[in-house]
Amino acid sequence: MDWVDLRSDTVTRPTLAMRAAMAAAEVGDDVYGEDPTVNALQRRLADELGFEDALFVPSGTQSNLLALMSHCERGDEYLVGMDAHTYRFEGGGAAVLGSIQPQPVAHDVDGTLPLDRLAAAIKPVDPHFARTRLLALENTWHGRVLPPDYLRAAHDFARGRGLSLHLDGARLYNAAVAGGVSVRAIAQHFDSVSVCLSKGLGAPVGSVLVGSAPLIDKARRWRKVAGGGWRQAGILAAAGLHALDHHVARLADDHARAARLAEGLRDMPGVELLGQHTNMVFVGVPAERLYELDAHMQAARIRISIGYLPTLRLVTHLDIDDDGVQRTLEAFARFFAC
Repeated sequence: MDWVDLRSDTVTRPTLAMRAAMAAAEVGDDVYGEDPTVNALQRRLADELGFEDALFVPSGTQSNLLALMSHCERGDEYLVGMDAHTYRFEGGGAAVLGSIQPQPVAHDVDGTLPLDRLAAAIKPVDPHFARTRLLALENTWHGRVLPPDYLRAAHDFARGRGLSLHLDGARLYNAAVAGGVSVRAIAQHFDSVSVCLSKGLGAPVGSVLVGSAPLIDKARRWRKVAGGGWRQAGILAAAGLHALDHHVARLADDHARAARLAEGLRDMPGVELLGQHTNMVFVGVPAERLYELDAHMQAARIRISIGYLPTLRLVTHLDIDDDGVQRTLEAFARFFAC
């Protein structure tokens, strides 16, 4: 019996068709700009999102870091959500490697950063303070899709205060599919966007940063400095192209399965359904039973992510089918029946 892995959508495995595309990829030296498949992927995403240029990099963490270091200089500051990935889960890279100060701002429950809080966080032009240069948003945020009206308002807010605007769009395609809009409709509000290929889209590795040609030139240099220059990367870029061709529309299946999982857990004794957003389900369980639950699920060949809080995030993806959802519901029911 196969494992049902609900820890994250990063755990997907390349499909046979994706592996075939990777094996057939035409390659060259990407540091010299000579890998045709990498160039095709970069051009594809730049055009699709409405930007001049793009850069293929190993990870979303590096893509965001390169964006921050390209928008900001030493001693600058970026405004960011207090629970945003770029602030909380990327090792403090902007501060460590870029000497860029984060100014965290508390999220609202829908993932937005209230504009009045952002305005209060902007520093005056004074040598005592870091220079506020950039606003970084995230879409989706814990599965939540940022409202289109908010994106327009945030764009106008940033422009009115001389700030650039970056989007951590690790799950941008989930947001677009859930909102019934194009990725360009979301990306148009930003100066740069990072797109992850190795989450819901199902590629084995890689993210793409899109932006203006000068910004991407700076990012390319920082990629090399950070050790991210790679050679015959077309093998990996081919997986990204295959994902864009074949795995975007099917994200709706992940969202539907997450909804089904949430519905099955809604009234289950011992489980508190906290919410379901796109491909993520959040549930609360008794803290004293967390590790017992983990062992029970492991025995049923189901992986869940146990953290320091009694809140579980269950994530559907390419490798979760209807049977996997049903097995998960049955395993939860068996555990809480005891």
